[in-house]
Amino acid sequence: MRSRQLATLTLALCLGLAPVGVMAQDARQPLDRIVAVVNEGAIMNTQFEDRLARTRAQMEAGGMQVPPDDVLRQQVLERLIVEEIQLQMAREANLSVDDTELNGQVRAIAQNNGMTLEQFADALEADGLSLGAVRDQVRRELLMRQIQQRRVGSRVSISEAEVNRFIEQQGGGVTAEQARQALFQRKANDEMEAWVQEIRSQAFVDERLGSGS
Repeated sequence: MRSRQLATLTLALCLGLAPVGVMAQDARQPLDRIVAVVNEGAIMNTQFEDRLARTRAQMEAGGMQVPPDDVLRQQVLERLIVEEIQLQMAREANLSVDDTELNGQVRAIAQNNGMTLEQFADALEADGLSLGAVRDQVRRELLMRQIQQRRVGSRVSISEAEVNRFIEQQGGGVTAEQARQALFQRKANDEMEAWVQEIRSQAFVDERLGSGS
């Protein structure tokens, strides 16, 4: 039950954490290998297979139709590639996540599951995980959010005319601030999609997913 609760909360927070039971690693793993080279970094097979299992479990838990295995594998690899590019950009920009912010986010996950931090750590350990592994994943997500806000947020501008037009379209049922937030989110989503395509096209990527399979 706790694993299901943790997985549900993870999805709601839009953090890349896994359903807890799925993240547990088999001690009898084969030797690791590279499945993609991304600029100066690499994505390892264990990282890829872990994300693949988590993604499949999350889709099944959410009642979503899981794509054919080859399609899902390519989608997951592409997502990891884009994440790696963003993390490299965050490091190059000297971005960081302080312990206060990180601890607050992890504590919020625990509290939303009705647990203290100690109980949360115990629940993770029972599923073969450590609090440190979860902290590392949360840190990655927060770093990506920072670089996204810096690179994408600066591209979005909203005029008063757009705000007034939106309010009129909604029949006057929203405030100017609500209209501004809705417009910002809409534009930010479009800019995010364009930015991801841009950084992906500019990166050096050598996919090796089929090698040694």
